[in-house]
Amino acid sequence: MKKLTVLLLIKTVLLFGFHCASAQTFTPRFVPAKKPLSKINSKLKYTFGYLEVLENRSKPQGATIKLPVYIFKSKNSNPPKDPVLFLVGGPGMSNMRNAPYAGYYKFLEDRDLIFFEQRGAVYAQPNLDCPEWNIAQNKAFKPDVSKEQKKQIMAQAAQKCRELFTKKNIDLSTYTTKAIADDVEDFRKALKIKQLNLFTVSYGTQIAQVMMRDYPNSIRSVVMDGTLPLEVQYDEKATDNLIKSFKKLLQDCATNEVYKDLESRFWQFLEAKTKNPLELQIKHPKTKKTYTFRLQGKDLINFLDPGNTYAIANIPQAINRLLAGDYSQLKKQLQRLLAYTGSRFQIGLRLSVWCAEQTPFNDQQKLQKASTQYAAIKGYNPKVFSEEICKIWRVKKVDQREKKAVKSNIPVLLLNGAYDPNTPPEWSAKMKQNLPNSYHIVFPGWGHTVSLNWGNPCGMRLANTFFNDPTKRPAADCFEKIGKPKFKIPEKK
Repeated sequence: MKKLTVLLLIKTVLLFGFHCASAQTFTPRFVPAKKPLSKINSKLKYTFGYLEVLENRSKPQGATIKLPVYIFKSKNSNPPKDPVLFLVGGPGMSNMRNAPYAGYYKFLEDRDLIFFEQRGAVYAQPNLDCPEWNIAQNKAFKPDVSKEQKKQIMAQAAQKCRELFTKKNIDLSTYTTKAIADDVEDFRKALKIKQLNLFTVSYGTQIAQVMMRDYPNSIRSVVMDGTLPLEVQYDEKATDNLIKSFKKLLQDCATNEVYKDLESRFWQFLEAKTKNPLELQIKHPKTKKTYTFRLQGKDLINFLDPGNTYAIANIPQAINRLLAGDYSQLKKQLQRLLAYTGSRFQIGLRLSVWCAEQTPFNDQQKLQKASTQYAAIKGYNPKVFSEEICKIWRVKKVDQREKKAVKSNIPVLLLNGAYDPNTPPEWSAKMKQNLPNSYHIVFPGWGHTVSLNWGNPCGMRLANTFFNDPTKRPAADCFEKIGKPKFKIPEKK
């Protein structure tokens, strides 16, 4: 009996110990799914599934989240074992919407290509979508709403969104750049991939920087297109970047006699409208209600986007029309915005990242200066989210470590468009000082994220060339042919 009791006791201890270890350990896993999120070209071979990871890695018994992933097989019958993993921007954009177009990505010619969804994005489980925010933005956009009312509308929307996610037991402080980088590393381990090549655009470049810092042995090479350095305060620089972008564009188009004095006339026009706003009567396309917009320079400049490569050639002509009193295009844009209640972003993810990693670190004096130093756009608000909104969101401020520049010997290709007001070439040039094995290529006359210019895939070609040999600066004939854009000129009457 004593022997039996001892054996039972040992068995109990072993079982108890096993269950305790199991309760304290979670292993991320990738589970293939039978049904993909969207229809994929039948010529492409792929695996679709979900990566399951902890929402909060400090709580091993806590909630898990699922992130959809597409793994496209290379067209190469014997591809290298280091695939390309694509990370999109935002924060808050979805990568799953790009998957149906995987066949257009040059990387598949040589390697497998992975489309990875960030936690909180559209098709993640859970996602951080909040329709109330989009509805509130539409209400706040209307000109018959006062400045204070706008603040109140957006504050109420932020509160509603937060309450929605709290009821779902979502830990908003775990939706950070660091957490997303950890997700990618968990995916790499789950699929037993020795090394990844990272193809990243815009905000996605921050995820790449964190991975280079925390998981250097997991990364073979990196392409950063439209780089946002970890150490940069985006809000503080936004106004300067916008002005510099327009100045460069308008100086380039001044070589055409028609536009030789367009820059000075443009700034004068905006300054004049800042003092005496442009009044436009706009009818809502659905309700037919008429609204009176009073537009100042800070408003008007937002209707022209030098970050959009497809639109750049039309900007001088669009400005010329404004100066001539032709507001037809402006009216069409305002009419569309009156009825628009959508968003490119999952606002919850965007708020969580920004309110933890950007807004708390802003220098208020610099922001005030940015808002007042240019007479043409005086009052321009460079903030993505206000301090008031972030106080409502109540996420933890990240550690100062997450705001320090990354130093790395990993091969990196830095790509930029010369006119990009969102992530200017100057940022990449400065980053290069900490990346001794990096190359920086600037596309003249292009805007934000040059590798996703489907009208001219030269940026992606350079990226693919770099992945094939990251030890040297990539070259392509297509790049040598790129010059200043052919700006459209007014039609002769």
